[in-house]
Amino acid sequence: MINSGDTAFVLISSALVAIMTPGLAFFYGGLVKRKNVLTIMMQSFISMGVVTVLWTVLTFSLAFGNDIHGLIGGLSYFMMNGVGLEPSTVYGTTIPFFAFFVFQMMFAIITPALITGAFTERMNFKSYLIFLVVWSLVVYAPLAHWVWGGGFIAKLGAIDFAGGTVVHISAGMAALASVFVLGKRKRTEHMPHNITYVALGAALLWFGWYGFNAGSALAANGIAAAAFANTDIAASMAMVTWLFLSWLVDGRPSMVGALTGAVAGLVAITPAAGYVAPGGSLIIGVVAAVGCFYAIKFRISMGWDDALDVWGCHGVGGIIGSVLTGVFAVKSIGGFSGLLEGNTQQFIANLEGTAISAVYAFVVTFVVLSVMKVVMNVKVQLKEEEESLDRALHGEEAYAF
Repeated sequence: MINSGDTAFVLISSALVAIMTPGLAFFYGGLVKRKNVLTIMMQSFISMGVVTVLWTVLTFSLAFGNDIHGLIGGLSYFMMNGVGLEPSTVYGTTIPFFAFFVFQMMFAIITPALITGAFTERMNFKSYLIFLVVWSLVVYAPLAHWVWGGGFIAKLGAIDFAGGTVVHISAGMAALASVFVLGKRKRTEHMPHNITYVALGAALLWFGWYGFNAGSALAANGIAAAAFANTDIAASMAMVTWLFLSWLVDGRPSMVGALTGAVAGLVAITPAAGYVAPGGSLIIGVVAAVGCFYAIKFRISMGWDDALDVWGCHGVGGIIGSVLTGVFAVKSIGGFSGLLEGNTQQFIANLEGTAISAVYAFVVTFVVLSVMKVVMNVKVQLKEEEESLDRALHGEEAYAF
């Protein structure tokens, strides 16, 4: 039976998640050099087109089609066959299957776009389009099926409310793999060219994240309300923690640091949003800020050229959130008990799910990019990198003065 309130809520949440990808474009665009802002923004925006087509034709079916040995979905929903006005008997049973399809599509769009912050100023556009398609098919679709589509991680008992493993760990670990395969830029030092863009992007991400997390309840109910509240609490706690941590360690209260802290909190609360109490979300926010802050310090000390710290923020933040979901889950809210309520098995299951997701995303991304590097020119030419990727790749400039 379709519930009109649930349907409206999920459609609005889908729109909120959709605006996160343009938000990401501004967030990343402000962080890069002025001469490369259009290139990084284009990588986010084009994901909205390419992934939507791919999701319609094949990826949705691979993620949510009939389970095949716990590993992948079948072709039961190929070309949206069987996806229509009536609810699914499995996914979102009070909303049209169309609504579930659209909501999940927005997750599939933003996930590979997140990776681009790691290899900014290095990958040519043709290679990125190929990577976008291949990665969506061989990394995102299997992980979505394993966690949300009835696959083997779900059968292990691991829980992920809105994408800590499927979205953030996968993107963060893929980002780290891309750094190792593509290597460093010639000039790795830079200051954000437009912090107002960063702020605008962070605002759109934070706003959209309410749909990302609360909408994952797939109904306008108490769990959605809890997820909404926990999302804001964790992000706020992480932002404040990062602000004072950067002030203490680096000697200044950085605007970019505060915004990065908020994103780290949003990432970490994502798998836990509909499962934990507000007290748990406060602790998750603190741990995420500290963990991601020092992960970035570690990355810098190792000389890894993850330009926009995708691994440090999304990879580490997703791991922290996924593990702590197994600690702080409260049965009275999301129906699952965590370690603090005496459920050791839930904690172990989430550890296993976290480890499997991280290793799979890293290894497969490493292989995909390594093969691409052998058969084509994945990296831009040094001359293009030094002059302007915007002009070299797209024949355009962000600022005409």
